[in-house]
Amino acid sequence: MERAIVVRGELADARHIELEVPITEIRGKVEVIVRSLHEEHVEAPEDIFDFIASLPPGTRSKEDIDRQIREERESWGDR
Repeated sequence: MERAIVVRGELADARHIELEVPITEIRGKVEVIVRSLHEEHVEAPEDIFDFIASLPPGTRSKEDIDRQIREERESWGDR
């Protein structure tokens, strides 16, 4: 069974990584995935309800929307 341990470290040079804590549970060959921890400013996505509330009001009437839904359902036949 594979065992994975996540530990932070720092690239000492192009071929060496200095780990923040020692790893004693695993010996031998390992696979290393390097991901930068530089904090990049990423804005949180806008809340979907705030986005919808910011949209201008529609111009279609309730009757028009109901008619379109009725026509669509009628086009389904016996499905």
